[in-house]
Amino acid sequence: SIFIFIISLSFNFRSYTPTPYETLYQQTIADLADDQHELAESIKQANFSQPQIHSLYAEQINKSRRKLKAADFWLRYLDPILYKKINGPLPVEWETEVFEKFEAPYRREGAGLSLAYAYLEEKDFSKDSLFNLINNSLHSTKGYLDDSIKRNLKNFDHFFLCNRLFLLNLGAIYTTGFECPDSSLVIPELAEMLGDVKKIYTAYNVSYPSTALTIEYLTLFDKAITFVKQQPVTFSTFDHFRFIQQFVNPLYRLNQQMLINFKVRSKSFVDYSLNKYALSIFDKSLFRGQNYKGVYLSISDSSALKELTETGRLLFYDPLLSGNNKRSCASCHKPSEFFTDTTVRTNQEFDQQKNLERHTPSLLNTMHQHLLMHDGKHYTIENQIKDVITNPVEMAGTEKEVLKKIVSCNEYKKVFKKYLPETPAYTSITLDHVASAIMLYLNEFSHYYAPFDRAMTENKELNSKAISGFNLFMSKAKCGTCHFVPHFNGVKPPYTNSEFEVLGVPANKNFAQKSPDPGRFRINPVEEMSHAFRTNTIRNTHFTKPYMHNGVFNSLEEVIDFYDAGGGIGKGITVKNQTLPQDPLKLSPTEKEDLLSFIASLNEEIPAQYPPASLPLSALKEYNKRKAGGDY
Repeated sequence: SIFIFIISLSFNFRSYTPTPYETLYQQTIADLADDQHELAESIKQANFSQPQIHSLYAEQINKSRRKLKAADFWLRYLDPILYKKINGPLPVEWETEVFEKFEAPYRREGAGLSLAYAYLEEKDFSKDSLFNLINNSLHSTKGYLDDSIKRNLKNFDHFFLCNRLFLLNLGAIYTTGFECPDSSLVIPELAEMLGDVKKIYTAYNVSYPSTALTIEYLTLFDKAITFVKQQPVTFSTFDHFRFIQQFVNPLYRLNQQMLINFKVRSKSFVDYSLNKYALSIFDKSLFRGQNYKGVYLSISDSSALKELTETGRLLFYDPLLSGNNKRSCASCHKPSEFFTDTTVRTNQEFDQQKNLERHTPSLLNTMHQHLLMHDGKHYTIENQIKDVITNPVEMAGTEKEVLKKIVSCNEYKKVFKKYLPETPAYTSITLDHVASAIMLYLNEFSHYYAPFDRAMTENKELNSKAISGFNLFMSKAKCGTCHFVPHFNGVKPPYTNSEFEVLGVPANKNFAQKSPDPGRFRINPVEEMSHAFRTNTIRNTHFTKPYMHNGVFNSLEEVIDFYDAGGGIGKGITVKNQTLPQDPLKLSPTEKEDLLSFIASLNEEIPAQYPPASLPLSALKEYNKRKAGGDY
């Protein structure tokens, strides 16, 4: 009977007929692989000393990109690391995924079509190097035909997760030129890709009728295709605002509803951060960058969280956290100034003898970052808070002394003891408890919305200059290639990592030399990270001057002029590894005004903050003269 069972199983395996959806997948991947093979073989035989041959191969690479776009729906989701070899944006990447951020960053080699296209312009061009970029891409493409990846297609779950990432990229990546080296091809590629995705939808619905895409979704997607076809093909005149507002975001909502209704399950780290219950790309709960509860993760009772949050607010203003009882978190991160300090380039060091090296970053929306500080030093806000409290040049406290002072205040001691049983890993009050309470307070300021968000999610009116500014932001000004929708920071779909950029920021406004600050290099000492800094959010920047890691620019006009000129290189500074495009953007005065209008539309509706009328009394009377907010 065992023999008969094995024969039967073998027969069933041999007679398995792939679904139309599986067949389309295999054909699409095979077509891409065939095209890459032909391109690689052609490069091997080519004589690159001939005139115009570089232009000829640029056309051939773009032709291959069209094949890539037909498969992109699957490739980016099913194996995002493998994808970097097919269409990597950088030759070497060091960004750390959220599920790896407890580990040291590691080198990821990039290859593929975008890098090959850009490589054609290199001065030290080598045919072998070009061949390797394409050949590595070919081997990676073949990897998508392995059973370990193809087996995902045998159930419907992956489809809605692929589609979710596709829609997020449609809003944040595909229309910005982030991974398309020729801006004139962005909109034509988009139009063709939408047609290819429609074929995927059709094949999926035939293969999985019980969990098919709804008529409402398909009708809206057809309208999106029509919209794109009716738009100018010029990258800078495409209406990014209407495309996202009227099509991408509503499609995202419908896909999320189906994802919930069909009880879609994921086993992929790609979905680590995303919230399946967020029905808008501009919902502040779209993804989770931080565990805002810290050690109080198990607490869900709203009254308990409210009590801990209020404790965190008092602690934020309390100079007991410092070594001299004169400096608080609010000394530098002033709540009245959007949790930064707009009065100085950099704050004083603890001893007041000189200033800190870097500008105080705003603490607004920190929950939407995976890495923190200008150099990404910390992967949790809890670690950041503890580091600042004990840093000798910032607050100069020690854990032992700070805790002694905290528990001397009955109001603090009572709260922390009350909730100590909720943190069974701890037998006594620690700095982790203090930092977690402060985190709960800061979390309050990561959930406010701006007029731009209201326009996107509620169709509220937005002035025409702000809309024009957003369209510039996503196209000609190239801002959207680093500051990604929806938080306009360096966290891009699927929102699992934080990007760093080398801008060539000057030491001062005479642009004689770049800032000596090594940036990310201190954390990850590799050439690519020299003078690299984490891409911060554009939100609320209208109120958070001065700008850049060293506070060198005092107005947004100066920042825009710096980018418009081509960053440090454009200003005549030598920067070997600048990632910002060095060619001038050639923005007109009106275009710069429109960009400022858009940035102003990202000012969030955050209520005014005031220091507490008093701080908890200490049993040690010498501490009761301290001032809420500190003395300096």
